[in-house]
Amino acid sequence: MIRFGIGYDVHRLAQGRKLILGGIEIPHVTGLEAHSDGDVLIHAIMDAILGAAALGDIGQHFPETAEFKDISSVVLLKRVCALIKEKGYTIGNIDSIVVAQKPKIAPYFLQMRERLAEVMQIDVDAVSVKATTEEKLGFTGTEQGISAYAIASLEK
Repeated sequence: MIRFGIGYDVHRLAQGRKLILGGIEIPHVTGLEAHSDGDVLIHAIMDAILGAAALGDIGQHFPETAEFKDISSVVLLKRVCALIKEKGYTIGNIDSIVVAQKPKIAPYFLQMRERLAEVMQIDVDAVSVKATTEEKLGFTGTEQGISAYAIASLEK
């Protein structure tokens, strides 16, 4: 059986924060404001995986409590992968897109794909990371925030 899930996340850009996307730090003047490290790409991927397994969303599994304050999203993704493994699922593939006016993240695609594949213990060819801008429209276009979408396929 093959199942599919979709994920979405968004965070506001803020001074004094590191910009973490796909489990790597990207040089930028601002970072993402969040309870965790704010990695919108990993958050969207986790929601897609959880959705495909009908296991709710990341807010249900990782609420805004002291336990998860400033936690690395890589740690959370590892927990999601362990959870679906317990349920008998394996990840088939991930397709994702980051929406940001700046910074340009294309130079980091391969590094993000490799990091995500390593964390999820899947082949790098099963992880797609893309990016787009919104042509200076909306909150991402005016550099107020960054969002990400992801689709995951699971096999059982």
